[in-house]
Amino acid sequence: MSEDTGPRLLAGGNPQIPKGDGDAPVAAYIAAMPGWKARVGRHIDAVVTDRVPGVRKAVRWNQPYYGAPDDDGWFLAFRCYTAYVQLQFFRGTELHPVPPKASRHEGVRYLDVREHEALDEALLRDWVEQAVRLPGVPL
Repeated sequence: MSEDTGPRLLAGGNPQIPKGDGDAPVAAYIAAMPGWKARVGRHIDAVVTDRVPGVRKAVRWNQPYYGAPDDDGWFLAFRCYTAYVQLQFFRGTELHPVPPKASRHEGVRYLDVREHEALDEALLRDWVEQAVRLPGVPL
């Protein structure tokens, strides 16, 4: 990473951000998200921060992770793909309603946010509130 070019973008435009804990690496990831995806990243981060006081944040495997303040596990992550930003709910099959996209990983469900699709604000807040009450998933 250089100050002139910023973080390298991996396949699909996912920013390559060093592993780190706290708000700073997550903010660096979001700042490096290309184009409209940065707006989505800021929005997701703002909703989680608003709904989960004291939320734990980290970057692992080039994506932001969110965890409950009193749990060592994680309930949500997101990353950039070419045509969308994907939210990953680690215990998504336990949410109501269940997020729409299945995963090959047991229990995980996804929500893909595309550029011109409206994000259901009330549903996102509800999923975050439900997810943080479930046991976190260790990495």
